[in-house]
Amino acid sequence: MVHIRGQIYKTRRRYTFCGFFKYKKGGAYMKIIMLGAPGAGKGTQAKMLADKYKIPHVSTGDIFRANIKNGTELGTKAKVYMDQGMLVPDELTCDLVVDRIKQDDCKDGYILDGFPRTIPQAECLDKALDALNDKIDFAVNVEVPDENIIRRMSGRRACLSCGRTYHIVYNPPKEEGICDECKKELVLRDDDKPETVEKRLKVYHEQTQPLIDYYRNKGVLAEVDGTRDMQEVFTAITDVLEA
Repeated sequence: MVHIRGQIYKTRRRYTFCGFFKYKKGGAYMKIIMLGAPGAGKGTQAKMLADKYKIPHVSTGDIFRANIKNGTELGTKAKVYMDQGMLVPDELTCDLVVDRIKQDDCKDGYILDGFPRTIPQAECLDKALDALNDKIDFAVNVEVPDENIIRRMSGRRACLSCGRTYHIVYNPPKEEGICDECKKELVLRDDDKPETVEKRLKVYHEQTQPLIDYYRNKGVLAEVDGTRDMQEVFTAITDVLEA
Protein backbone atom coordinates (compact mmCIF):
# COMPACT_ATOMS: atom_id res chain seq x y z
CA MET A 1 0.00 0.00 0.00
CA VAL A 2 1.34 3.42 -0.95
CA HIS A 3 0.21 6.65 0.73
CA ILE A 4 0.64 9.85 -1.29
CA ARG A 5 -0.79 13.15 -0.01
CA GLY A 6 -3.53 11.41 1.92
CA GLN A 7 -4.36 9.15 -1.00
CA ILE A 8 -4.33 5.38 -1.03
CA TYR A 9 -3.17 3.36 -4.02
CA LYS A 10 -3.13 -0.42 -3.84
CA THR A 11 -0.58 -1.46 -6.38
CA ARG A 12 -1.06 -5.22 -6.75
CA ARG A 13 -4.76 -5.21 -7.63
CA ARG A 14 -6.76 -3.32 -10.21
CA TYR A 15 -8.39 -0.67 -8.08
CA THR A 16 -7.52 2.78 -6.81
CA PHE A 17 -8.91 5.15 -4.23
CA CYS A 18 -8.24 8.84 -3.82
CA GLY A 19 -9.36 10.59 -0.64
CA PHE A 20 -9.90 10.31 3.11
CA PHE A 21 -12.40 8.09 4.89
CA LYS A 22 -13.32 7.20 8.44
CA TYR A 23 -14.20 3.53 8.87
CA LYS A 24 -15.91 2.07 11.88
CA LYS A 25 -16.12 -1.70 12.18
CA GLY A 26 -19.65 -2.84 11.47
CA GLY A 27 -20.15 -0.38 8.63
CA ALA A 28 -21.00 2.84 10.47
CA TYR A 29 -20.27 6.14 8.74
CA MET A 30 -20.16 4.58 5.25
CA LYS A 31 -22.06 6.81 2.84
CA ILE A 32 -21.52 5.35 -0.58
CA ILE A 33 -22.63 5.99 -4.16
CA MET A 34 -22.46 3.11 -6.65
CA LEU A 35 -21.45 4.07 -10.20
CA GLY A 36 -21.16 2.00 -13.35
CA ALA A 37 -22.79 1.34 -16.69
CA PRO A 38 -26.08 -0.58 -16.91
CA GLY A 39 -25.23 -4.25 -16.58
CA ALA A 40 -21.92 -3.61 -14.80
CA GLY A 41 -23.18 -5.36 -11.66
CA LYS A 42 -23.31 -2.34 -9.35
CA GLY A 43 -26.79 -3.23 -8.07
CA THR A 44 -25.64 -6.71 -7.07
CA GLN A 45 -22.56 -5.30 -5.35
CA ALA A 46 -24.67 -2.68 -3.57
CA LYS A 47 -26.89 -5.40 -2.09
CA MET A 48 -23.88 -7.44 -0.99
CA LEU A 49 -22.28 -4.39 0.65
CA ALA A 50 -25.52 -3.48 2.41
CA ASP A 51 -25.73 -6.99 3.82
CA LYS A 52 -22.12 -7.03 4.98
CA TYR A 53 -22.11 -3.60 6.62
CA LYS A 54 -25.73 -3.61 7.84
CA ILE A 55 -26.59 -0.33 6.16
CA PRO A 56 -29.53 0.33 3.80
CA HIS A 57 -29.34 -0.23 0.05
CA VAL A 58 -31.15 2.86 -1.19
CA SER A 59 -32.49 2.39 -4.72
CA THR A 60 -34.23 5.29 -6.45
CA GLY A 61 -36.71 2.85 -8.00
CA ASP A 62 -37.67 1.61 -4.54
CA ILE A 63 -37.96 5.19 -3.27
CA PHE A 64 -40.35 6.16 -6.07
CA ARG A 65 -42.50 3.06 -5.58
CA ALA A 66 -42.67 3.47 -1.79
CA ASN A 67 -43.60 7.14 -1.89
CA ILE A 68 -46.24 6.65 -4.57
CA LYS A 69 -47.72 3.64 -2.75
CA ASN A 70 -47.84 5.55 0.56
CA GLY A 71 -49.31 8.65 -1.08
CA THR A 72 -46.68 11.02 0.30
CA GLU A 73 -46.55 14.62 -0.89
CA LEU A 74 -43.30 14.00 -2.78
CA GLY A 75 -44.63 10.73 -4.20
CA THR A 76 -47.78 12.43 -5.44
CA LYS A 77 -45.70 15.09 -7.20
CA ALA A 78 -43.49 12.45 -8.81
CA LYS A 79 -46.50 10.43 -9.98
CA VAL A 80 -47.80 13.40 -11.96
CA TYR A 81 -44.66 13.36 -14.11
CA MET A 82 -44.44 9.57 -14.34
CA ASP A 83 -48.08 9.20 -15.42
CA GLN A 84 -47.35 11.53 -18.33
CA GLY A 85 -44.28 9.56 -19.34
CA MET A 86 -42.04 12.44 -18.31
CA LEU A 87 -38.77 12.34 -16.38
CA VAL A 88 -39.08 13.39 -12.74
CA PRO A 89 -37.16 16.69 -12.34
CA ASP A 90 -33.73 16.47 -10.72
CA GLU A 91 -34.72 18.65 -7.78
CA LEU A 92 -37.75 16.49 -6.93
CA THR A 93 -35.76 13.27 -7.31
CA CYS A 94 -33.08 14.72 -5.03
CA ASP A 95 -35.74 15.68 -2.46
CA LEU A 96 -37.04 12.11 -2.47
CA VAL A 97 -33.54 10.67 -1.99
CA VAL A 98 -32.63 13.12 0.77
CA ASP A 99 -35.93 12.44 2.53
CA ARG A 100 -35.02 8.73 2.48
CA ILE A 101 -31.47 9.11 3.79
CA LYS A 102 -32.69 11.35 6.63
CA GLN A 103 -34.53 8.36 8.10
CA ASP A 104 -33.15 6.71 11.24
CA ASP A 105 -31.89 3.56 9.53
CA CYS A 106 -29.51 5.69 7.42
CA LYS A 107 -27.89 7.57 10.30
CA ASP A 108 -24.80 5.34 10.26
CA GLY A 109 -24.53 5.03 6.50
CA TYR A 110 -26.23 4.01 3.28
CA ILE A 111 -25.53 2.91 -0.27
CA LEU A 112 -27.09 4.93 -3.09
CA ASP A 113 -27.88 2.91 -6.22
CA GLY A 114 -29.25 4.69 -9.30
CA PHE A 115 -28.67 8.23 -8.05
CA PRO A 116 -27.11 10.54 -8.98
CA ARG A 117 -27.09 9.88 -12.73
CA THR A 118 -26.05 13.33 -13.94
CA ILE A 119 -23.85 16.22 -12.83
CA PRO A 120 -26.88 18.42 -11.94
CA GLN A 121 -28.22 15.60 -9.74
CA ALA A 122 -24.82 15.23 -8.05
CA GLU A 123 -24.64 18.97 -7.41
CA CYS A 124 -28.18 18.95 -6.04
CA LEU A 125 -27.30 16.07 -3.70
CA ASP A 126 -24.12 17.79 -2.49
CA LYS A 127 -26.06 20.98 -1.75
CA ALA A 128 -28.67 19.05 0.24
CA LEU A 129 -26.03 17.11 2.17
CA ASP A 130 -24.10 20.30 2.93
CA ALA A 131 -27.25 21.68 4.53
CA LEU A 132 -27.29 18.59 6.75
CA ASN A 133 -23.57 18.95 7.52
CA ASP A 134 -23.07 15.63 5.75
CA LYS A 135 -21.18 14.33 2.72
CA ILE A 136 -20.53 11.27 0.57
CA ASP A 137 -17.56 9.16 1.68
CA PHE A 138 -17.15 6.99 -1.41
CA ALA A 139 -18.25 6.87 -5.02
CA VAL A 140 -17.48 3.32 -6.18
CA ASN A 141 -17.19 2.90 -9.94
CA VAL A 142 -17.53 -0.67 -11.21
CA GLU A 143 -15.63 -0.62 -14.50
CA VAL A 144 -16.71 -2.99 -17.28
CA PRO A 145 -15.98 -2.48 -21.02
CA ASP A 146 -19.00 -1.99 -23.27
CA GLU A 147 -18.43 -5.22 -25.18
CA ASN A 148 -18.51 -7.22 -21.94
CA ILE A 149 -21.75 -5.56 -20.88
CA ILE A 150 -23.42 -6.25 -24.22
CA ARG A 151 -22.37 -9.89 -23.97
CA ARG A 152 -23.59 -10.14 -20.36
CA MET A 153 -26.98 -8.56 -20.96
CA SER A 154 -27.73 -10.29 -24.25
CA GLY A 155 -27.26 -13.58 -22.38
CA ARG A 156 -30.02 -12.81 -19.92
CA ARG A 157 -33.31 -14.69 -20.14
CA ALA A 158 -36.50 -13.92 -18.24
CA CYS A 159 -39.67 -15.76 -17.35
CA LEU A 160 -42.58 -13.41 -17.98
CA SER A 161 -44.85 -15.64 -15.92
CA CYS A 162 -43.08 -15.75 -12.54
CA GLY A 163 -40.43 -13.05 -13.05
CA ARG A 164 -37.38 -15.24 -12.45
CA THR A 165 -34.28 -14.37 -14.46
CA TYR A 166 -31.41 -16.48 -15.78
CA HIS A 167 -28.24 -16.18 -17.82
CA ILE A 168 -27.38 -18.69 -20.51
CA VAL A 169 -23.73 -18.81 -19.35
CA TYR A 170 -23.57 -17.74 -15.68
CA ASN A 171 -26.94 -18.93 -14.37
CA PRO A 172 -28.59 -21.23 -16.92
CA PRO A 173 -31.92 -23.00 -16.33
CA LYS A 174 -31.87 -26.76 -15.84
CA GLU A 175 -33.67 -27.18 -19.17
CA GLU A 176 -32.62 -24.85 -21.98
CA GLY A 177 -35.18 -22.12 -22.58
CA ILE A 178 -37.54 -23.29 -19.82
CA CYS A 179 -38.06 -21.73 -16.37
CA ASP A 180 -37.09 -23.99 -13.47
CA GLU A 181 -39.95 -22.67 -11.32
CA CYS A 182 -43.05 -22.55 -13.50
CA LYS A 183 -41.88 -24.42 -16.62
CA LYS A 184 -42.83 -21.52 -18.90
CA GLU A 185 -40.74 -20.43 -21.89
CA LEU A 186 -37.90 -17.98 -21.23
CA VAL A 187 -37.49 -14.90 -23.40
CA LEU A 188 -34.88 -12.29 -24.25
CA ARG A 189 -36.43 -9.01 -23.08
CA ASP A 190 -36.29 -5.99 -25.35
CA ASP A 191 -34.16 -4.14 -22.76
CA ASP A 192 -31.52 -6.88 -23.00
CA LYS A 193 -31.25 -7.00 -26.79
CA PRO A 194 -27.81 -5.86 -28.07
CA GLU A 195 -29.18 -2.88 -30.00
CA THR A 196 -31.08 -1.64 -26.94
CA VAL A 197 -28.08 -2.12 -24.66
CA GLU A 198 -25.90 -0.13 -27.08
CA LYS A 199 -28.36 2.78 -26.93
CA ARG A 200 -28.42 2.66 -23.11
CA LEU A 201 -24.62 2.65 -23.01
CA LYS A 202 -24.52 5.67 -25.32
CA VAL A 203 -26.78 7.59 -22.92
CA TYR A 204 -24.64 6.45 -19.99
CA HIS A 205 -21.41 7.68 -21.56
CA GLU A 206 -23.00 11.04 -22.41
CA GLN A 207 -24.80 11.72 -19.13
CA THR A 208 -23.50 9.54 -16.32
CA GLN A 209 -19.83 8.90 -17.02
CA PRO A 210 -18.92 12.57 -16.34
CA LEU A 211 -19.77 11.78 -12.71
CA ILE A 212 -16.57 9.75 -12.54
CA ASP A 213 -14.48 12.87 -13.04
CA TYR A 214 -16.78 14.82 -10.73
CA TYR A 215 -16.18 12.45 -7.82
CA ARG A 216 -12.52 11.96 -8.70
CA ASN A 217 -12.04 15.71 -8.34
CA LYS A 218 -13.73 15.54 -4.95
CA GLY A 219 -11.27 12.87 -3.85
CA VAL A 220 -13.86 10.19 -3.06
CA LEU A 221 -13.73 8.02 -6.20
CA ALA A 222 -12.86 4.33 -5.88
CA GLU A 223 -12.54 2.31 -9.11
CA VAL A 224 -12.67 -1.47 -9.34
CA ASP A 225 -12.34 -3.93 -12.20
CA GLY A 226 -15.86 -5.28 -12.71
CA THR A 227 -14.87 -7.91 -15.27
CA ARG A 228 -13.72 -10.33 -12.61
CA ASP A 229 -15.73 -12.88 -10.66
CA MET A 230 -18.54 -11.34 -8.60
CA GLN A 231 -16.93 -12.30 -5.30
CA GLU A 232 -13.55 -10.97 -6.41
CA VAL A 233 -15.15 -7.63 -7.29
CA PHE A 234 -16.84 -7.58 -3.88
CA THR A 235 -13.53 -8.27 -2.13
CA ALA A 236 -11.82 -5.50 -4.10
CA ILE A 237 -14.50 -3.03 -3.03
CA THR A 238 -14.41 -4.00 0.64
CA ASP A 239 -10.61 -3.83 0.65
CA VAL A 240 -10.84 -0.22 -0.51
CA LEU A 241 -13.59 0.67 1.96
CA GLU A 242 -11.63 -0.75 4.88
CA ALA A 243 -8.15 0.42 3.84
